[in-house]
Amino acid sequence: MDQKLATALLSATQQEPMAKTLGLEVVEIAEGFAAVEMVYRPEAMNNLFGMAHGGAIFSLLDEAFQIAAQTIGSISVALNVNITYLAAPQQGTTVRAEAKEISATRKTATYELRATGEDGNLLAICQAVAYRTGKPLPFLSGDE
Repeated sequence: MDQKLATALLSATQQEPMAKTLGLEVVEIAEGFAAVEMVYRPEAMNNLFGMAHGGAIFSLLDEAFQIAAQTIGSISVALNVNITYLAAPQQGTTVRAEAKEISATRKTATYELRATGEDGNLLAICQAVAYRTGKPLPFLSGDE
């Protein structure tokens, strides 16, 4: 994967308000792939039952999907994300999400997403579809 693109994606994510709010950290970027981690903070991420809110786990997975989908070097947007929750993470542990492209055409791409706890326990699985707009990423200069 082009290093300039990887650096630009990493930098853009570090400035993204949602990623900053949840403490999402991109830890790996490759063509058609991204891994993102966050520390599950119960004081900010619990639901009514004292467990991890599904929205926090979804946001982590969606961030990995977003980054993986942009590795083609142009804007891709989500068309559909289907998530199945399997378990809750332990409080204060690091949760990791990985998104991997499994199929692509000129206009769409399908991704497989997985969220796991520090112990390797599978927390959620997703299938996601992105639409490839063909528009340039706004944070890349024209001299790629």
